[in-house]
Amino acid sequence: SSDGWPAEPVELTDQTFEDFVKKYPKVVVDCWAPWCGPCRMLSPTIDAISKDMKGKVAFGKVNTDDNYQVSSKFRVMSIPTLLFFKDGQLVDKMVGAAPRVVVEQAMRKALG
Repeated sequence: SSDGWPAEPVELTDQTFEDFVKKYPKVVVDCWAPWCGPCRMLSPTIDAISKDMKGKVAFGKVNTDDNYQVSSKFRVMSIPTLLFFKDGQLVDKMVGAAPRVVVEQAMRKALG
C-alpha cells in the first residue's frame, strides 16, 4: 500500500536524512539551495514525478546551505544534484537540471 508514502518531496535535514533514506526501499533526494537557478528549474519536475511515483519512490529535498553533513558525506559539489538510494544505499547520482524524461531514465537505471 502507498499509505504513509509522501506524495511530494519531504524537506530533510542532516538530522532526519538517514532515517528517511532507510525508511523507503527507493529514494531520490534533491540537493538544492534557494539561490540556485537550475535548482528552481528542476524543482517542479521533481514535484511532478514524486506525485506520479507515490508508493514506488519517496522523494526528499536537502537545502545544502543548511545541511553540511549530507553535502560532504555524499560529495555534493554542485547543485542541483539528485542522489538515488536503494535499500538505504547510495547507488547513483545525477548532477544538473534536466528534463523530466532524462530524470526518469536516470531513476530507472539507478533504481530499476
